[in-house]
Amino acid sequence: MPHLQIRLLGKISIEADGQTLDGFSACKVQEILSYLLLYRDRPHSRETLAALLWGDCPTEKSKKYLRQALWHLQAALEAHKNRGGSGIGLSVEHDWVQIDTHPTMWLDIAVLEQSYALVQGVPGRDLDPQQATSLQSAVEVYRGDLLEGWYQDWCLYGRELLQNKYLMILDKLIGHCLSHQQYETGQRYGALILRYDRARERTHRQLMRLLYMSGDRTGALRQYERCVSALREELGVQPDKLTLALYEEIRGNYLEKYTAPINQMMTADAATSLPEVLGRLKELQALLARVQHRVKRDIKTVELGLKAYKH
Repeated sequence: MPHLQIRLLGKISIEADGQTLDGFSACKVQEILSYLLLYRDRPHSRETLAALLWGDCPTEKSKKYLRQALWHLQAALEAHKNRGGSGIGLSVEHDWVQIDTHPTMWLDIAVLEQSYALVQGVPGRDLDPQQATSLQSAVEVYRGDLLEGWYQDWCLYGRELLQNKYLMILDKLIGHCLSHQQYETGQRYGALILRYDRARERTHRQLMRLLYMSGDRTGALRQYERCVSALREELGVQPDKLTLALYEEIRGNYLEKYTAPINQMMTADAATSLPEVLGRLKELQALLARVQHRVKRDIKTVELGLKAYKH
């Protein structure tokens, strides 16, 4: 049985077992199918569809064009079904139209939306392995924005919604990478976010931290400079206090290493062994001792300065 695969992210693609399906090349057929798939959870009135797709035509003409386009779409779907294919159908009533999908159909936006729904309210650092894998799959299917090259109002609106979900997924994966010491992978996710929003200050901070933790202090400081430039050029503002504080910690070389909670590191399915956990705790203990020493030294310096000032 040919398995149907539909991609709406990037350039539209409708295939069965790797072969492009016939009958879907007409622009309006693609547009109706894409709209119905984007909002596949509900029926749509014929009147709304006609006005949406042929808004510049009189009502009767737009309804006529809709009937013709629906006929061509149904014919293409029937041809796929007659070849032994399955995965999608079209429910057409007098006033309503809805797409019928089957679990055998693969749809890229469904992968993205399901992954996003799975982790709503879950911080990136708290993702379990299944959730992290699901988000990674969503990133892999995001070949581009929704229906690139299309500029219909409904498409622009849907594009923005899906892009925001994609960016949120990347943000959560960065948090996951920080908590699992996957610094290089986290940097790749951060770079993907900045392609869409180069002035996203939170992402610049995450990249500064990831670079520093990976041993690239110079790279972290340069990332701060890129952040300053992006904020100035895009928004005409300076970095906020959180970014400035992080920069000072990195410049002073006393940024604390991000460590997952001990109960997270000791879960039964964690890859980290107990000797490794003990090693991390000892590293943290040594780091705290160094920070404490520096604080005492700075306090002493300030006290000496105050005494000299009084005299």
